[in-house]
Amino acid sequence: MDHDGLDELARAYVRLGLRLGHVVPELVDAHLGDPALARAVAAEPRFDPLSLRAEAEALRRRLPATGRRAEYLDAQLAACAVVAARAGGEPVGFVAEVRGCLGVDVAPGHEDDYDAAHAHLADVLGVPRRRLPAAVAAFRERDRVPHEDLLAGVTTMLGALRAATAEAVGLPAGEQLDVEVVADVPWAGFSRRVGRARSVMQVAREAGHRWSHLPLLVAHEAYPGHHTETARLEGAVEPERTLLLARTPRSLVAEGAAELGLDAVVGPGWGPWATAHLAAAGLGGGTAPGALGEAVEAAMDPLAAVRQDAALLVHTSSAADREDRALDHLTRWLLVDDARARRMLGFLAHPRWRIHTTTYVEGVRVVRPWLAARPPGETVGRRFARLLDETWTPAALRREAAGSGAAPTGGCGAPFSGERYPRHADDTPMSPTA
Repeated sequence: MDHDGLDELARAYVRLGLRLGHVVPELVDAHLGDPALARAVAAEPRFDPLSLRAEAEALRRRLPATGRRAEYLDAQLAACAVVAARAGGEPVGFVAEVRGCLGVDVAPGHEDDYDAAHAHLADVLGVPRRRLPAAVAAFRERDRVPHEDLLAGVTTMLGALRAATAEAVGLPAGEQLDVEVVADVPWAGFSRRVGRARSVMQVAREAGHRWSHLPLLVAHEAYPGHHTETARLEGAVEPERTLLLARTPRSLVAEGAAELGLDAVVGPGWGPWATAHLAAAGLGGGTAPGALGEAVEAAMDPLAAVRQDAALLVHTSSAADREDRALDHLTRWLLVDDARARRMLGFLAHPRWRIHTTTYVEGVRVVRPWLAARPPGETVGRRFARLLDETWTPAALRREAAGSGAAPTGGCGAPFSGERYPRHADDTPMSPTA
């Protein structure tokens, strides 16, 4: 298929995604293309979700059998088909939704790994293992950002990380980001595009922010994370790059990149680096987050999958007490209190957000090896810029990290309907090991 033919299919994908966004709230993270197209789609009668599913599958069948763009479009269209099926009332199990939408398979984590993480965390905090829950609670209380300092703390980190991102990754001229502190939302932070290269970062007042986590949050949502990605994509030539859809392989790659953004632009020593910037603004008491905060965050990193375990429990277990078991799992391994665990569970159990935690957990697992596999002479920042500027699927990142950039092939005109993006898949009930 020639370039013009692929562009035509890409434009059809964008139109389909916009139509699906009117059926499924908050599916469209951003549309960077022609506003006239978005207005035209908004003026159309609401489409039946199952007709949109059929359209997605028809477009997949028209894709060429090879090429990075075709692979990306196939993955995105496969996700659209699953989203449309759920919106149309078809039963789609949690594991099948993750596989069909995100292109990864999920399974419970291993409690031996969590136990080893707890042992390491106890060493970091300098306490016996039996005192770990109390020590973590005390650390988090000392690390808490007062409500009255939240906006100033976020603003300070934005300035520092913006400068670091401009140097390491690069920022387009005229990009702009504003900050709002909001209430009554299920997430800690959210970046929303509001204009060309302009975003608003919203921060949840009730999320219990900590100084040690503030640099990670700002890096994720702003610099070099989501705001940076959308700002760099302004003016994208390939039509498929102008539509950013949640619950797709693109979102998994984007979330994995955002989670690792601080590593890309600051790297080891980010704790003392952040402390210096906060202290210069009269914030954090001169000690937070510091080296200890960075060490605690690193020790907690292997526990990220605990949230995915809880989602698997809630959405795949048939046990009547599955939510209680999920709460117990969260409080035990993440060392959080009941109120914090219930806040997490509310997000994990939400029908609209139920697979979103997987984009963080599995996104990091896909992106981190690819960043580490950079060739000699390529900086982490330059490698990270490729992640933002090129079309990637989880499978493509895995291939390149393993040393092979070749795209999968198939019969003439056949979609990439292998193990990662099946057209239909059966769910498999899973729960964390006891």
